[in-house]
Amino acid sequence: MSRTSAHRLALRRNLAQSLIEHETISTTVQKAKEIKPFVEKLITLAKKGSLQYRRRAISMLGDRAIVAFEDGEPVEKGTVIGRLFSELGPRYLDRTGGYTRIIRLSLRRLGDNGQLVLLQLVGKDEPLKKEKKAPGKRRSRKRAGQATAAGKPAEAETAEGPAETPAQATETAPESQEGAPAQPQSGETQETK
Repeated sequence: MSRTSAHRLALRRNLAQSLIEHETISTTVQKAKEIKPFVEKLITLAKKGSLQYRRRAISMLGDRAIVAFEDGEPVEKGTVIGRLFSELGPRYLDRTGGYTRIIRLSLRRLGDNGQLVLLQLVGKDEPLKKEKKAPGKRRSRKRAGQATAAGKPAEAETAEGPAETPAQATETAPESQEGAPAQPQSGETQETK
């Protein structure tokens, strides 16, 4: 990011503190990708919640005061570490990771035209993972069409008897060979399988 190591560390701490304080910040793509794993590690420490993890978080992040202005007067609302361990840690106890998300914006930054993104903490009402559909058989479109076409005459046969035309017999014959179970080898019977 074209910064010295001390500048990069200070930038990472300040952005992480702002994210913990406001729960959403607007920054560039590169900065967001840089601090995302750092914030995730801090939230993992906050989930554990003991004194040693609080001290480690303070050494990594610092303990900045959260100040709000009410009626033009600055009022201290707590600290970043206090908020991290009292609000964010308990919020994510049932999550194993993925506490943040990056949302790309269509806006560009004035000056250097950098791509802007929103870096957010995932809310407590967000689902853990997308629900998966029940596993089913996958077929190509061609085979699925052939199977439905072949299924209709087979149903008609059982209800009315064998009413198959020679054209239908040639269409269904290759499928019956492919989908048929393996024939027993010599010496084996159907019962032994």
